[in-house]
Amino acid sequence: MTDAVPLKLFNSLTRQLETFEPVHPGEARVYTCGPTVYNYPHIGNMRAYVFADILGRTLSWKGYALTHIINITDVGHLTDDADAGEDKMEKMAAEKAQSIWDIAKHYTEAYWADVKALNIREPAKWSVATDYIDEMLEFAKSIADEHCYEIESGLYFDVSTVEDYGKLARAVTEEGEGRIDTVEGKRNAADFAIWRKTPPGESRQMEWDSPWGKGAPGWHLECSVMGEKLLGFPFDIHTGGIDHREIHHPNEIAQNQAFCGCGGKSMSLDVATHSGAKIWMHNNFLVERSGKMSKSAGEFLRLQLLIDKGYHPLAYRMMCLQAHYRSELEFSWEGLGAALTRLKRMVMAVERLKDAAAGDPAHQKFAAIREKFDAAMADDLNTPIALTALEEALSVKKVDAGAKRAVVEDMDSVLGLGLFDLTREALRIRPKDAQISEEEIEDALARRKAARAEKDFSTSDAIRDELMAKGVEVMDGDPLGWEWKLS
Repeated sequence: MTDAVPLKLFNSLTRQLETFEPVHPGEARVYTCGPTVYNYPHIGNMRAYVFADILGRTLSWKGYALTHIINITDVGHLTDDADAGEDKMEKMAAEKAQSIWDIAKHYTEAYWADVKALNIREPAKWSVATDYIDEMLEFAKSIADEHCYEIESGLYFDVSTVEDYGKLARAVTEEGEGRIDTVEGKRNAADFAIWRKTPPGESRQMEWDSPWGKGAPGWHLECSVMGEKLLGFPFDIHTGGIDHREIHHPNEIAQNQAFCGCGGKSMSLDVATHSGAKIWMHNNFLVERSGKMSKSAGEFLRLQLLIDKGYHPLAYRMMCLQAHYRSELEFSWEGLGAALTRLKRMVMAVERLKDAAAGDPAHQKFAAIREKFDAAMADDLNTPIALTALEEALSVKKVDAGAKRAVVEDMDSVLGLGLFDLTREALRIRPKDAQISEEEIEDALARRKAARAEKDFSTSDAIRDELMAKGVEVMDGDPLGWEWKLS
């Protein structure tokens, strides 16, 4: 823990770096937009939660008592983020011929498995949208008279009733934000649903009674309600992917302005003060040139696919940390392999420290490195620089092993790579569909080692060729000391 350098974070709302000053002294309250649990998350989705985890770890490291909320959306999110199409949950339940509750349970558990695999810390609470329907109805009723209107399809928020709508996205064109489709009866293109009525003659698996008819809440309403209920307005930081910056979060902000009574057009308003959160933070996209980052394409890049191909999931976490969260990150298998190699080097260095009792992290030899690390994390979570500081700490020679261990553990508590829990063996590349077991590989390598010791190179080469035929690459002379990998 350290507070030597003030933490500065980039606020998407003001488009500038701001020193973190908590609403409640000594506390940090953070809300992260979680998944809509209609399908498996892809690795681009998971980048948002690695980023939010780094933010939370940094706040804890800086000494703040952290309350982190991540929501689970199990109702209300349409197939188009801009209030068009079918409900994602209802659509998947129909396709799978399953209960929508079973769909939500299955994909929530799959998401949680990815969270665990990536060493992402549990939040203070997973807030499930359908647990807050009563609170959503009360919230909607409190803003309906001044800010909403009813049409055949539901209750809609009139964005012209709040000041500076779209400031977060900078969406100020006359036609509104380009991704928004028209809905018959809407006053403004950007108006959005607070409550969607179930169409006449239809029924949904998830629907509730309301003053505007039986139906379900709008997607945007959920986060406003859970943020206010669990963290209180205003709270400190709201995070999400950069795609949320264009529609979802501006709509949240408009609702929050209306709810706290500070959103009227006639009032002098600083949107940054009354948006619900003081700071809005967004991670950039993960891009993949083959087009397999879209769930609509059918086959898409899941964390489990990386694992099935033999890569440890923390190699992907390393890949994320190598880029600043506000920069685009391009995924490639070569890049993942390079991140894995970097992680291996760190694990090898840490192995020499595992038997040492933690000592004094304030050892003079580490002073400049610790300052570099602190400055990097305080500079809007600059993890690429922080990683180099960690590597510098690992390379320090002729120093007490206990002191080095304490420094490395401290840095790793922020970066979350779990270096002291990893082993060389765990980081070997070993695909799920391998035709040979690790025990068979180790036995063959032992026989090969014995043959080489006796200078029986024909037998040694034969064993190597036999392993290669089964997809095992024997890495003679590998500087990292990894004897083999499966390909």
